Amino acid sequence: MVQMFREFWENRKLIWKLAKNDFKTRYAGSYFGVVWAMVQPVVIVLVYWFVFQIGLNNATAELKQGIPVPFVLWLVSGIVPWFYFSESLSNGTNALLEYHYLVKKVVFQIDILPLVKTIAALFIHGFFVVFMLLLFALYGYVPGVHTLKVIYFSGSLMIFVTGLCMLTSSLVIFFRDLSQIINIFLQVGIWMTPIMWSLEDLLTKYPVLGVLKLNPLCYIVYGYRGALFQIESMADLGWMHVYFWGVTVLIWVVGSGVFRRLKVHFADVL
Repeated sequence: MVQMFREFWENRKLIWKLAKNDFKTRYAGSYFGVVWAMVQPVVIVLVYWFVFQIGLNNATAELKQGIPVPFVLWLVSGIVPWFYFSESLSNGTNALLEYHYLVKKVVFQIDILPLVKTIAALFIHGFFVVFMLLLFALYGYVPGVHTLKVIYFSGSLMIFVTGLCMLTSSLVIFFRDLSQIINIFLQVGIWMTPIMWSLEDLLTKYPVLGVLKLNPLCYIVYGYRGALFQIESMADLGWMHVYFWGVTVLIWVVGSGVFRRLKVHFADVL
């Protein structure tokens, strides 16, 4: 794992160049270009907002302290990091398949390809973070020093999902059905993460659902909301810090180990 991080640093200029190129070429040829990358998430947010706030009459939501906040802000602060996780995992899993012509080059460091995908996804994520901050400002939640914690949680999410992509991208070459399994996982995962519903409300009725806090994305969603609503310090997350980084390190150890062990066979299979 240490060797892999060293290679990331040594190839940082190439990684940045490939990430920018990946982002540009993804929408090359379409009339509206990168606008399409922003349209779909915005439409999804509008649909969820209409269903939950208009259809189900949820005008407000409650934070862990019982403080009522506008539902649209509560929704956006949870779904923006999920968009990044979903896009990074989907694209990162297929990184080696997409760049198969580079995998077959003996001198190319293929270890960097999953990282290229997660960095490319940061461009759109950055746009939505700015959009989110503007939306919060319109409702009176003016960004301040506390908002800088969003950078920490975004970075934490990128590290976590990159390690996950190291594992899935190496396995999908030998088990192509993994891509479909991940798509199903993402469709279910958004509902298993407290994005559109409150875990605290459910725990009062069903304490057994506390197991859902083992979802590493809970740490990220809570972190985003705490930073944006100014209601939670880093210390308030307590054991979730240790748990999230423990899981992240474990995924990186397993992912980098599997990647290193299998990469000698990648070119043969592709």
